[in-house]
Amino acid sequence: MKGPGWRTWDKADVVDGPGEPMIPLDEARVYVFEHVSPLAAREVAPAEAVGCVTAAAVTSAATIPPFDNTAMDGFALRAVDTAGANEQPVSLVIVGTVAAGPGNLPTVGEGEAVRIMTGAPIPPGADAVVMVERTAAEGHLVEVQAEVEAGNHIRRSGEDVQPGDVVIDAGILVTPAHLGVLLSVGCASLPVVPRPRVAVMSTGDELVADGSPLRPGQIVDSNRPTLLALVEAAGFTAVDGGLVADDEQAIDAALRSAVAECDAVVTTGGVSMGDFDYVKVVLDRIGDMRWMQVAIKPAKPLAFGTVDGTPVFGLPGNPVSSMVSFELFARPALRRMMGHPEPDARMVDAVADEPLRRRPDGKTHFARVAASVDDDGVLHVRSAGGQGSHQLSAMAGANALAVLTEVDGVEPGDVVRLLLLGELPAHHPT
Repeated sequence: MKGPGWRTWDKADVVDGPGEPMIPLDEARVYVFEHVSPLAAREVAPAEAVGCVTAAAVTSAATIPPFDNTAMDGFALRAVDTAGANEQPVSLVIVGTVAAGPGNLPTVGEGEAVRIMTGAPIPPGADAVVMVERTAAEGHLVEVQAEVEAGNHIRRSGEDVQPGDVVIDAGILVTPAHLGVLLSVGCASLPVVPRPRVAVMSTGDELVADGSPLRPGQIVDSNRPTLLALVEAAGFTAVDGGLVADDEQAIDAALRSAVAECDAVVTTGGVSMGDFDYVKVVLDRIGDMRWMQVAIKPAKPLAFGTVDGTPVFGLPGNPVSSMVSFELFARPALRRMMGHPEPDARMVDAVADEPLRRRPDGKTHFARVAASVDDDGVLHVRSAGGQGSHQLSAMAGANALAVLTEVDGVEPGDVVRLLLLGELPAHHPT
């Protein structure tokens, strides 16, 4: 259950000042993951299954291809009639044309050929196809310029899938390529673990979400739209829980509604040790919550628990911290809920092109970095900018988090572990 590729600090190391004991990252992640389970499977149509994980193996009831057909435009004929055509072209009589689709098939006899289009069924009597580029047709005659063997350019019935074959195993993320197979074998429905419906809500009288001018003390509600976008990009179903005023009854109603309608709930802010927030008051009353200080930077504060069995993630209020916390805790937990075979984000090694500094504070640091691949296929990394938990510009420019567990960080040329966030550029910037 431990996160792949990073070493967290021992409990003896994790102190951060009086009154703020911290717990190792692995311990926090294990606690979260132990309290989430895959959702109940349900039958869905193949198109709806794309992006979901199969709950059982899917077998074929059909034969694919259903009939012998040609892989090329050309002429269907008897292979024996092409003997010697490499040295001296052979002239055959064209007795018909076969296109893809239903229709009557002419029989091919000795010295005869049938013009045929890609995907069309092989006519009776023919046992090979010569591609059109190796022929020259004029009128009712075709000159065959290549000798072929029986079976040339013929796709045999059932060579791809036979009845009873497993076309998708259990625990597989269904892709568009799988959709083609499912439709080809006539699958009407299949069992999948559905995408979790995830409610994202924010609270606070200081937040503004309607675009109106900010008054002193007000800030834009940016975390909620950002987290909603992260939820959707991760393959889950995002449900906007709205901006709720600092009112205990309103927060109680909003949380209960979100828990009843969704598979998980995400909130931001009000999870630090010194915070007094109605979200904390309500969650402590209606749920089984754990309020944690995790030995990481950023995103130290984390709340996690359940309300009526529904997981609730309380993420930090700082914009960067909320996104990092989502990547470390919410995303892998939600992927576990959707039955994903690899719940954690992808981790890789990269070469640092510049120093990535940190101070010894007993925490695992996650530096926002820009990673790219050079012409030799080597992954390189450099800082994406300012590392403050409020500095969104660096987070926007980052496609990975560098895992800094060393006391002083890494030096140029050192290998550093990365947690990938997005797509890598094709080439290393000069």
